[in-house]
Parts: sequence; structure tokens; C-alpha cells
Amino acid sequence: MQERPEQPPLDNPLRHLTPAQFMALGGNAVVYVRSVSADKVAEFMDEAELTGQSDYQIVIAGDGSPLLVADSPEAVEDWLAERNYGVATVH
Repeated sequence: MQERPEQPPLDNPLRHLTPAQFMALGGNAVVYVRSVSADKVAEFMDEAELTGQSDYQIVIAGDGSPLLVADSPEAVEDWLAERNYGVATVH
């Protein structure tokens, strides 16, 4: 098997935008959906009442503020259906 030379990961310039630059690109209309563990949810939500479930779905605004924590992808879909956001899934 032929080995490929190691290449540094590409540094996307979008990672270095100021909040004002991001909003000018439509950052206030984009949300990110990510699956997170209950432990991660508890880190940023002091009063989170979590069930015994291990994974949750979180919707995060383009500026990084959490908008919704849900217990299923279907709950996120229902919530987003009532709003006018572009969605990016974070893997």
C-alpha cells in the first residue's frame, strides 16, 4: 500500500471571521445541529433537567448561543419547521 505524504489540515478562513463579519454573511439565519452527550449539555446549562438518556440534539445559533436542546432529531425537525433558518449539521 502506498503511503501519502502527511498534509496539514486546511485552515478555512470562515473560522476567523469576526462576529460582525459572520452576521454580514447571514450568520443570524444559520443554525447548527449537533448530537451531544448529557454531560456536555450539563456543562453549559446549569439547571438542565436531563433524563437517563445519553445523547441529545442541540441547535446552536450562528453566533454560538444555544437555542434548543431536544431529546430527538424529530423534536429538532418540528422546532425548525416553525422557523426560517438555514441548517448546517456538525459532525
